Amino acid sequence: MNYIKFSYTYNVAKLCAELEAVLQEEWPLHFNTRDFNGDWRSISLRSVSGASKDIYAHANGAYSDTPVLTRMPYVKEILDAWQCEKEAVRLLSLAPGSVIKPHRDPGCSYDDGHFRIHIPIITNPQVQFILEDEQLPLKAGECWYMNFSATHSIINNGSSARIHLVIDGIRNSWTDELFTAHGYRLTDKHAVENLDATTRTRMIEELEKMDTAASRELVARLKAAQ
Repeated sequence: MNYIKFSYTYNVAKLCAELEAVLQEEWPLHFNTRDFNGDWRSISLRSVSGASKDIYAHANGAYSDTPVLTRMPYVKEILDAWQCEKEAVRLLSLAPGSVIKPHRDPGCSYDDGHFRIHIPIITNPQVQFILEDEQLPLKAGECWYMNFSATHSIINNGSSARIHLVIDGIRNSWTDELFTAHGYRLTDKHAVENLDATTRTRMIEELEKMDTAASRELVARLKAAQ
């Protein structure tokens, strides 16, 4: 399962209002210059140095909030609602006419213990977000997980910048529950059968509310493991 569109959305008006002031800041050009043509920029809300212009990812680094995040209280609410450890958190802007070439980000898969969430703030219908040859229709305010260790590319054919809030998180039991409730099949190492009874019961309750073919199949698996 290479992606999840989560069942909740965020307030686009609030996100855009907080973004407005941040757009006046200097956004560094993305460091992976070989992976794009055009203009792809970023500014950090969490970084290892605590600096907003530090857009580098550091393995096993101790991340902290940057001054930009202190000016975005609604975004801080969103981050706090994700009950897991957060690493890099950035705003990523892809200018009109720019292309992020097909590439992979090794280790950026939920099965690897890390995951990346995209929340579009500003986008347009001419943005093509392609993951393993499938074009995904990401809309403003939506919340998506994507397996970026798979081949992906982005083309902005529109007349406005595409700006996303991007969150790098570390997998835990809370995220396992969330991902499983949205149809994600956990690996054998983190199998449904190993969940504690309380978590399993909560997951069954939420899945039964969804009442889809995928959720009913998961309910059956969870009940069989009781």
